[in-house]
Amino acid sequence: MTGFLTVDGVQLEYRWSGQDGNGPVIVLLHEGLGSVAMWKEFPDRLAEATGARVFVYSRQGYGQSDPIAAPREPDYMHHEAEVVLPAVLAAAGIERPILFGHSDGGSIALIHAARRPVIGLVLEAPHVFVEALTVDSIAQAKAVFEATDLGVKLGRYHRDAAGAFWGWNDIWLDPRFLAWNIKDRLTAIACPILLLQGVDDEYGTRAQLDAIAAQTSGAEIVLLDRCGHSPHRDQQGEVLNRTAAFVQTVTAAA
Repeated sequence: MTGFLTVDGVQLEYRWSGQDGNGPVIVLLHEGLGSVAMWKEFPDRLAEATGARVFVYSRQGYGQSDPIAAPREPDYMHHEAEVVLPAVLAAAGIERPILFGHSDGGSIALIHAARRPVIGLVLEAPHVFVEALTVDSIAQAKAVFEATDLGVKLGRYHRDAAGAFWGWNDIWLDPRFLAWNIKDRLTAIACPILLLQGVDDEYGTRAQLDAIAAQTSGAEIVLLDRCGHSPHRDQQGEVLNRTAAFVQTVTAAA
């Protein structure tokens, strides 16, 4: 089922996968250039593998959701986690989800879980501080966008492809963003965490996962060979298996 939610006057596209039931809901939170459509078949396969319903939405500025007119500020992920996500969950009728966050979506999941109840977190390549590797790769992405047809390709997934790209790229390359750091919030997270990262990730290193594990209890780190920044695409079978086992464990505990 697909449609639009209206949150604070903003229309956000969403999609449900899986069958109605009494089990947990997994909420997918996309990366900096992601959207509902860019998850492709993964939500359906995740619902099948876990037996859970899966809810995915595009943040403002992405996919078919309303564009963002103003530039983002360095605290944009805090706003998404503490203001927008609670409103989205309420509008969708979701309580105590399992959050599955990829990259920026993983950071948003962490910030949210530090203040709101969730059953568990599955995080692919999350960021908790800014690494030089990340900034360098995002700068390279800027050069590619300006020199190739990347914008045309992104247009298959975003109503405003240029707005989606520059909204993400500009803030990560803003000098003010170098000080962004959420490590001090991690100690407030009480739920189990599954951390997934490719060993060939071009946007972050294991130091991000180690920082999360050091500040929380019960975090499991899984490093995936032959895998870059998007484990659910590069190693989908392994991600589905690991996530299904995690969902079974945390659901039984809950």
